[in-house]
Amino acid sequence: MRHQVAGYKLGRSKGARIALRRNLIKQLFTHERITTTRAKAEAIRGEAERMITVARRSSKAEDAGKVHARRLIAARLGGGNEVVQKLFDEIAPRFAERPGGYTRMLKLGPRIGDAAQMVMLELVEE
Repeated sequence: MRHQVAGYKLGRSKGARIALRRNLIKQLFTHERITTTRAKAEAIRGEAERMITVARRSSKAEDAGKVHARRLIAARLGGGNEVVQKLFDEIAPRFAERPGGYTRMLKLGPRIGDAAQMVMLELVEE
């Protein structure tokens, strides 16, 4: 039994699961809207929102705190300085006054091939 075990396995090994999450979060921050399955969207939604919160709170920190926050996010995303820069310079300031709930999940219906429930995960516009 998997009592109190957090996270979704998504039918992948540990390395593939980490790579999938990193890629989906990078694409969400780059395009601000992605279409994926409901299970994958639910797996990345919380982590993406925590990253936005870290970026948002770092704006009020001192210089060392700002650098620390950028390094934390870069480590979680596995590189990609452009994505980290966009998160801190464009996305986080938009949500400066918002206390949470930065993403929205819209149901799109089942996928034709395997009837997987598809959703559109997007950043909320203010």
